[in-house]
This record gives sequence, structure tokens and C-alpha cells, in this order.
Amino acid sequence: MLGDKLSQIYSIADLQQLKEYLAALADHDSVRAYLFAEFLKYSRYRNATEWNMAVRLCECLAIVGWGRHEPVEAVRETYFNGSPNTFFVNRNGVPRFWDAVWSTRKEGPAIDFGSSHYHESPDDDISHQAVSEDSTGEIQPAKLNSQRNWIYKNPICITRGLANCYENSKDLIYSLEKELQPALNERMRPELYGDAVNRIILNCSFSFYDNYHCKTNYIIADEALRLKQKDFYPVLLTMFSEKEIEDNGYYLRNRFTYGPFRVDTGMCRVGIVLEKEFSEMTTLTQKQVLSDYFMQAVGRCAKRLCKKIRYDFGLMTADFSAILKEWLEK
Repeated sequence: MLGDKLSQIYSIADLQQLKEYLAALADHDSVRAYLFAEFLKYSRYRNATEWNMAVRLCECLAIVGWGRHEPVEAVRETYFNGSPNTFFVNRNGVPRFWDAVWSTRKEGPAIDFGSSHYHESPDDDISHQAVSEDSTGEIQPAKLNSQRNWIYKNPICITRGLANCYENSKDLIYSLEKELQPALNERMRPELYGDAVNRIILNCSFSFYDNYHCKTNYIIADEALRLKQKDFYPVLLTMFSEKEIEDNGYYLRNRFTYGPFRVDTGMCRVGIVLEKEFSEMTTLTQKQVLSDYFMQAVGRCAKRLCKKIRYDFGLMTADFSAILKEWLEK
């Protein structure tokens, strides 16, 4: 029986072996239907074992395809209070199904039902939502896994560090979050680029001055100096006095900071730092300047990675450039 054959997927830890095992099974439509039915059972997981089973099922469905169902990815991250957080998201980052915050005990993690909730999905099965919810769920001595392969999705993710900024940058930030990122999610064509890249995260850090005790004004270092973290303050002292630095909240930083590319997660992060003068520009000029920075960052990532992984960076950057151009014209 198909169920007996597929019960082995939980014991196959290696992703390549899992791909080979699933590829060897006949009637992939039946395999996909069975895997999805099993996933629905565990989409409302109640303990660590069931979460890890849901993760494995998402990995399998990422391999064989989700068919007519909406693909989701099983993610383990950290909640704002430091507790583990597990959830499912679709290709646009919209949460689906059960979103759990966990209480960590010596004996293992357990779901904190008071901080957890359910998100609607086009594939909802209402019968799986009605579960008795104690304040804390079953404790199990198990590690919470995260999906190791990923669904196709827009690879460009624009984020912010701190939420603070100067007033004149608020319209730009609104446009980034409500116009540009949704356009990228909808119109990038990840299925055509390949599956080696999951996310290129462009993390923007804006200067701000909320009050004397809450301020950061970035000074951009000369790129030719190739400064490291330990160099920033000594070099800043050659430009300003200690009092000027303290009064104005000056921090010397490189414009771009490139993190490593992790093959296991398919992710790399680029930090982009923006000075006070940037926020004094018009919104249109800010958009133009930031678009140039985005293209520089993505181009640099592509140059670093194109010889290491198989991925159509040319098509991806062309699509990104076209969407940026339309965003500028709005």
C-alpha cells in the first residue's frame, strides 16, 4: 500500500536520498495526494514530533510539487521574546495554518497555546482547527526542525533594521513595503531562475534622531579604505570630536555589508546604510538613489555567486530592474 511505502519518508534524513526515494515511486499524482492529506493532519500540530512530521511532508511536497494546492514552507524562527516560533508561509510570505510559539523547558519544547494562533488558508480543513487548547502543550525532548529545501518565491526581500527614521523618509518606507515588495512578490519569476537561491535579503538601516537619548546618524566610510568593525570609531575620531559624536549620534559605517551565502538555506544578506542627508532628499530622489543601491547590491551578489551555483542571475536581475523602473515611475 502507498501509505506503507511513504511511512519510510520520516526515517530518510538526507534530502538527496529523499528525492531519489520519491522519484522511484510510481503514480506521482497519488503520491502527491497522499502527502498533502498527511500534511493537513499535521498542519495543526500539537507537539514537536508532529511539527517535525509536518516539516518532512513540506520537504516532500517541495520535491514532488503541491499540485493544485497552495505551496507553503515550514519555518522555524525566533519570536520577539526569544522563544521558538514555528509556522507555514506561502510564496508571498503570508502565514498559513498553525502558527505556534513554544515554551522551552529542560525536558524539551511545548506549545504556548496562549501565544499561538491559526491563519486561514485556501486549503483549510476546518476539522483540523478544533483542538483542545491547554495553556501549555505536551513537552517532548525533540529539536524543532525547519524546512531545508524551499518553495519557489521572489528571491528579493527588502527589510529594515530598526523601525526608526526621519519623518521625510516615511513615504519612501511606505512605498517600499506597500508597493515595491508586493510587486516583486507578484511579478518576479522564480521558477525560471533556478532553485539554488532562496532569498537575497536587502536590509536597510536609516538614520534617525528621535531625541538626545535615541539617535543614530550614519557617516558613510570611504569604500577604498575597506574598514572593518574595529576601525570605525578610531577613524570617526579623526573626523569629529567625541562631543560631536555623542551629541549627534554619529556612527561610521560602510555603505554595503555583504554576508556569506549559505548553501543550506539559500540565503545571503546585504546591509545598506543610509545617512541623514539621504532622508533630506525628495521622496522621488530617495527612490532613485535606493534603486541604484539595490541594483549594486544584487549585482555584487550575482558576481560573487554566479561561478559557485547554478542560477539565472541575468534573468533575475533583469526582472528586478524592470520592476524597480516601474516603481520609480509611480
